[in-house]
This record gives sequence, C-alpha cells and structure tokens, in this order.
Amino acid sequence: MIVSELMTPDPVTVTPQASLADVWDLMRDLAIRHVPVLDRGTLVGMESDRDIAHLDLTAVLMLDGTEALRDQLARPVIRVMSIDVIAVETETELADAIALLIEHKVGALPVVRPDTRELVGILSYIDVLRAYQGSLADAC
Repeated sequence: MIVSELMTPDPVTVTPQASLADVWDLMRDLAIRHVPVLDRGTLVGMESDRDIAHLDLTAVLMLDGTEALRDQLARPVIRVMSIDVIAVETETELADAIALLIEHKVGALPVVRPDTRELVGILSYIDVLRAYQGSLADAC
C-alpha cells in the first residue's frame, strides 16, 4: 500500500503570516492537530497543537495578563511553526511512512509531489489507524 491511498487529499493550510489565534481556531473548529504552512503553494512548515502548547498560553495569561496573551496570539505562525518538516511523496510505501511517524515522533506527514514541495495531502496516524482497523474488521 502507498501513501496516496490513505492520505487526506487537499488538507487545510495556512500561510506563514496567519496568526496563531487563527490557526488555533482552525484546529479547534475542524478538530485537527496539524496544519501545513504554505508560501506561494510550497510547503515551508507545519504547525501542530504541540507547537502551540509549548507557548504555555495559560502561564502568559496568569503572569502577564490578557494584553500579553493577545500579543502572543497575534504573532504570525512563522515564528513558532516547525520548519524541519519531514514529508513523504505520494508513492511512498506505507511501511516507510509509518517508520517516519514513529522515528520522528510526529503525528502527521505532509504528502508532496515528487521532486517538489507542492502539497497534495497529509497522512496522519489517524489515517493509518483507520486503515488498520479496516483490515482487522475484514479479517474477522
């Protein structure tokens, strides 16, 4: 099985200039944990719920107040996104993609066109678990 068979095609994305508040709202509204960051159609980063959690917004609010929290949430995503993104191509074997998820302890891999950084999908551990669940159901 290859990645393109399981990936979520055309995932929601943001630009590097999107605010953290916008990305946080997007994640909450769509119940997603990973948002690829594109600059002119090219993958340049990934924002995850873990990236936002590292900001410890509760501590900012408690220690510095609401104005400091507003300032944090107004920051562009480019300031906190992961830039060392591990991506896979559409023809990557699923076993290889799973190995990357485990080795790098990430919850999702952007899927890009071969020889480019043009995003075509995203493969999350949830996609992998759904496929495994389906194979278990078929075996019973």
